[in-house]
Amino acid sequence: MNELSLSIKDLQKVSFNENLFSEWVSFIDASNRTVETYTKNIKRFYEYLQIQKIQNPTRQTVIEFKELIASTHKPTTANGYLMAVKQFFKWTNIEGLYPNIALNVKPVKVDAGHKKDYLTTSQVSKLLNTIDTSTLNGKRDYAILSLMITTGLRTIEIVRANIEDMRTRGDFTALYIQGKGRTDKTDFVKITEPVENAIRNYLNARGDIKDSEPLFISHSNRDKGERLTTRSISRIAKNSLIDASLISDRLTAHSLRHTTATLNLLAGATVEETKQLLRHASINTTLIYSHALERDNNNSEQRITDFIFK
Repeated sequence: MNELSLSIKDLQKVSFNENLFSEWVSFIDASNRTVETYTKNIKRFYEYLQIQKIQNPTRQTVIEFKELIASTHKPTTANGYLMAVKQFFKWTNIEGLYPNIALNVKPVKVDAGHKKDYLTTSQVSKLLNTIDTSTLNGKRDYAILSLMITTGLRTIEIVRANIEDMRTRGDFTALYIQGKGRTDKTDFVKITEPVENAIRNYLNARGDIKDSEPLFISHSNRDKGERLTTRSISRIAKNSLIDASLISDRLTAHSLRHTTATLNLLAGATVEETKQLLRHASINTTLIYSHALERDNNNSEQRITDFIFK
């Protein structure tokens, strides 16, 4: 395909012309949240072109934009910007508007290790026992954290849960969830007896409730009765960790998911069972936990020390 001449003004027309943008959105076939993210990210790319006074962006332009974003953002965030650019120019190439200059531009390398720590069994006990369950907020927070630790649910999955999503399946109670990248609540996690008791104690304390209501809600005066947000759940987890004197930048709400995986493996679960529990798309993600534990249990340093200093 011959390189087409498309100025920055033309690019802006493509971006902000509703019909063309709708066509691009239809092409990427993504959720509303993804579309919003792509919109924000592609506008950032256009701003970069304007600042740099680039009339005809090339592959090198995309690489330099990627490197700039990577210098001030986390690798995963930088790759989010790059993905929007890749999707956009893939579309412009198909439509004959502009060649795919982002083709084969490599993403920013992401460290395979985890940036967050996990909790030990004693720390989990300390965290849960610190929560004052005599209050409505305390009952809710205890139920949320217990559920997250035993099932590995993400904050967004907690947010989306409704009371009616708790259903009997076989000989146990299941919570049906809308998992990452899903549009329906087709996945489920098993709710163990202590966790179910905590959830039902909280629901009973709420009083008159309907099955269609969110499983966990706000009880503050400002937004009483409204569904919790991912930010509010992250704040609940962080404040609870601080109250339990578990203070570290590496301990957050996401640490609870790491805790689920790690403690499951330590308790004798297989990697495949842990993959299924966490609903990882690739077993390689789950293997990160397994490899970390293998290194933890590798006592080579002590063996060498014993051999030298015996």
